[in-house]
Amino acid sequence: MTASHFSLILLPTLSCNADCEYCFENKTNHHITLDRLATVIEKVMDFLEQKHIERLSIYWQGGEVMTLSPEWFERANGIIRKSAGAREVEVTNYIQSNLIGYSKKWNRILLEMFDNSVGSSMDFPNLHRRLAGGRPEEYEAIWTRNMREAREAGIGVSVIAIPNEKTLQMGARQFYSHFVDDLGITEFQINTPFPGGSANLVKDGYPLDSGKLGQFLLDVAEIWVEEGFGREVKVSPFDRLMEYFVHGHKNLLCIWQDNCVNDFVCIDPQGYVSQCDCWAASYPGFRFGNIFGSDSLFTLLGNSEVRHQFKERPGILIRREDCIDCRYLGICHGGCPVRSYTVKGDINQKDPYCSVYLTLFRGMESLAATRLKLKR
Repeated sequence: MTASHFSLILLPTLSCNADCEYCFENKTNHHITLDRLATVIEKVMDFLEQKHIERLSIYWQGGEVMTLSPEWFERANGIIRKSAGAREVEVTNYIQSNLIGYSKKWNRILLEMFDNSVGSSMDFPNLHRRLAGGRPEEYEAIWTRNMREAREAGIGVSVIAIPNEKTLQMGARQFYSHFVDDLGITEFQINTPFPGGSANLVKDGYPLDSGKLGQFLLDVAEIWVEEGFGREVKVSPFDRLMEYFVHGHKNLLCIWQDNCVNDFVCIDPQGYVSQCDCWAASYPGFRFGNIFGSDSLFTLLGNSEVRHQFKERPGILIRREDCIDCRYLGICHGGCPVRSYTVKGDINQKDPYCSVYLTLFRGMESLAATRLKLKR
């Protein structure tokens, strides 16, 4: 683990007010009580102290976090600040919400706890995000209204977008223009879909065609470099790859970490500890243990055979796959284990979007070289 920083993906609830067709989580009505949250935070702080880690990022996700109340978060914030202050740990909180439950009553806690910002998700075109029994158009209308209301209140809204088959058909120009020009979103991230959780017809179409997806991402990257780069428009992963190829700063997505098991864990409302939210509510066989049934998080992680499997993955990949011969191994490290598992049934195989990443790495390296030449 890093010497100075650790991340906690915290799922205070697995309840959700949406019914998105490609969701990888198996939803429940579980939510964590404030008393149990205090226990979790104390054990996390103990762990940081044992590891001599001074900074903690908490990513509040779900389920849907805004099915809880702002008042609940105010009390949770008090618990965290008290515990962190006693340990002299610097805590930064981030929140990811579908914004369906957003109203102005959230503004104060977003300002005080989350630096006046919120992450959300929306696709273009939206085919699969919907309320239970509703249509995607209805969901998108509510989301757009609430997103605009939040921005009018001065809250920064960033977006995660997941391409679908129709996205690839419509092309990069319409996609980029929709978010930047039509919605005014100047910070968004493009994620690759994978068939996590319970199977259905939508997930049967994943992974998307690698050739088409790779070209789409490269096209978006080229538009961003031409129109958004250096103009306060952040599109990930392109901005992070540009930073890497130009300056050597390695701040890449979690799917391209040296080994994600070294940098973060996820804790769900029942106290189960997993690698991330993609595992927590979908694959109970990959849980590391339960924080309420262990004396310490340090002991739980150290004794977990499942976690040991994650730690061994990079070495196994190098021996098993053709990764060792790839000049970009030092960037992607074999990609995301949950994507490997959901498609291939084995975490020790490389990410099924390997060829997509290869296309993107080559393209971004070329774009970065062009930018460097123009600066000289």
